[in-house]
Amino acid sequence: MAIATFDYATWSARYPDLAAKIPAALADLYFGEAQLYLDNTECSPVRNIMQRTMLLYMLVAHIAYLNLPTTSGGNGAGLVGRVSNATRGSVSIGTDMGTQPGSAQWFLQTQYGAAFWQATIWLRTARYVHIPRVQRQTWP
Repeated sequence: MAIATFDYATWSARYPDLAAKIPAALADLYFGEAQLYLDNTECSPVRNIMQRTMLLYMLVAHIAYLNLPTTSGGNGAGLVGRVSNATRGSVSIGTDMGTQPGSAQWFLQTQYGAAFWQATIWLRTARYVHIPRVQRQTWP
């Protein structure tokens, strides 16, 4: 089985807003980091190579967005969650993500991570596999 490889031209066509700010070498490093979150070996639970590549590209976009410089000079996605309150005088805003299961909070910080989280729900859902039992006959 093949593994997914990173093609900056394809990724930048899919995410042009990020590609304008993320050089190819850095995006390639983010692809390596994305493989920490989604197995890119022959043992990957995502057997379809095209699907795995798209999921890894979503992760690259998520990681890239989290590492974009903010207007205040730091890194991060900025506001995360729904706006829970806002004021006008002296401008203040509050957000709330609520309680999310597992690692959802990390993924839901960006639209790219949220897309990945939704696309991989089948990987976090248990499936029942019935294994028929063989009836043994007893001899008199």
